[in-house]
Amino acid sequence: MDQDCIFCKIVSGEIPSDKVYEDEEILCFRDLEPQAPVHVLIVPKLHLASIEEVTESLEHKELLGHLMSKVRVIAEMLGLTNGYRLVCNCGHDGMQTVRHLHFHLLGGREMGWPPG
Repeated sequence: MDQDCIFCKIVSGEIPSDKVYEDEEILCFRDLEPQAPVHVLIVPKLHLASIEEVTESLEHKELLGHLMSKVRVIAEMLGLTNGYRLVCNCGHDGMQTVRHLHFHLLGGREMGWPPG
């Protein structure tokens, strides 16, 4: 846990959030500035600053495997039956604004392409 990380504070309950899903490994909550009718963030409870910090360790493999396996479950909970987009921004050029690994799950409308 990073004392200065806003997502770590949300995970710990220090900062409230509109939770959609939670288990021992991940937390999913609604984005405060949604870019689609459905826009939630899925964050691992373990603090990793970005995808760049993910290693081939068993811990990271199991954590990200678990997170990815829950994307479909969360999408179904949110009624995203016609598809969705999953995004992970990384670093400055990737427009990562919070230095805690997280995934945006967006849906509820047709997504445009290219995205950026």
